[in-house]
Amino acid sequence: MAFAVFADGSANLPKKLLSGITLLPCEYTVDGKPETYWGDVDHFDGHAFYESLRNGKEVRTSLLNTQLFISAFTPVLEQGNDIVYVSMSSGISGTCGAALIAARELMEEFPDRFIHIVDSKGCGFGSGLLAVRAAELSAQGMDAREAALVLDDEVPHMCQYFTVDNLKFLKKTGRVSGVTAAIGTVLNIKPVLYGDSTGHIVSCGKVRGRKKAIEAVAEKYNEKRLENKLVCISHGDCIEDARALARIVHKMTPDAHIMICQHEPFSGAHVGPGMLALFFRGKER
Repeated sequence: MAFAVFADGSANLPKKLLSGITLLPCEYTVDGKPETYWGDVDHFDGHAFYESLRNGKEVRTSLLNTQLFISAFTPVLEQGNDIVYVSMSSGISGTCGAALIAARELMEEFPDRFIHIVDSKGCGFGSGLLAVRAAELSAQGMDAREAALVLDDEVPHMCQYFTVDNLKFLKKTGRVSGVTAAIGTVLNIKPVLYGDSTGHIVSCGKVRGRKKAIEAVAEKYNEKRLENKLVCISHGDCIEDARALARIVHKMTPDAHIMICQHEPFSGAHVGPGMLALFFRGKER
């Protein structure tokens, strides 16, 4: 039986990949002014957003709370449908925990229904591509319980490697340790970061200069890749760097379909302008 698929604005999905997926809104503030991001990355003004960060604007994000999930899930359950929600990593946000609480409460209220929360151990396309896979399984008529097993098995293969121009954004919000943040403070050293098996952001290398950082991210792709049907690149207002990365990936795998998008604002506030990320299915993280 087909099931309903949920993700949220942090999934970074363009409209053409949203078929069969319901997005939940993400809330944040810019210098105290409330903003709601509904996930429309096609019309997201990334330049304006990341320029505001460059100019010192203070952006604060809020986790998606339990009540939001209850309100969104209840009508679907009342209609007799099961649910799969693909969450951003529990290693960087309390959103996954809030969704799990909502799922437990709702399955007590609707004992004949099934809700599964996929902890993507990632964010951006790292959760978005898993949501796309969930929608494909639902369209094929797969049962939600069976799909849950398939999706959880896919999580360790969802590779996400990235570099940033300045680690201060990750350090400020506690997404990396002070020791990791110190890597990029001298001699134009650029980190190569990834979401590890626990969903935390850790360093897996450092190089000198932006060009070498882009090459190092691409080399991780070459080292880890499995199938190459879809490779996604997101960027924090650095389109030329994104295109440079795409060219390297294309040389490695000419048959891969490469998609480039601005990186959405919800997690973008934590990585800052100049973030460049590569997402793909790989052997392991």
